[in-house]
Amino acid sequence: QVQLVESGGGLVQVGGSLRLSCAASGRTFSSDFMGWYRQASGKERELVATIDSGGSTYYADSVKGRFTISRDNVKNTVYLEMNTLKPEDTAVYYCVARRSYVNYYNYWGQGTQVTVSS
Repeated sequence: QVQLVESGGGLVQVGGSLRLSCAASGRTFSSDFMGWYRQASGKERELVATIDSGGSTYYADSVKGRFTISRDNVKNTVYLEMNTLKPEDTAVYYCVARRSYVNYYNYWGQGTQVTVSS
């Protein structure tokens, strides 16, 4: 079955960096849209970044210039490089995927906690 498994979360100080990875399994994801959502405690879920099969990307304004999404289709893996982290980046980060003809993200990972301490 399809699985998305995140890794790389943890505790980091303000201004630090983390790299999240999401390993997809169960089928090939090279044609899928993939991305990252996050949800902070008590807040709405937020779309952070997406990448399509051609490598085109989208970033939320809150992370633009600090986060970079990338993918390795050979490894069936998507990454989120996070730099200059701020306390407001603290959240559970979820990897997501969808086929190009599906208009919502219907595959979700279990989430990984990112905590930015000041």
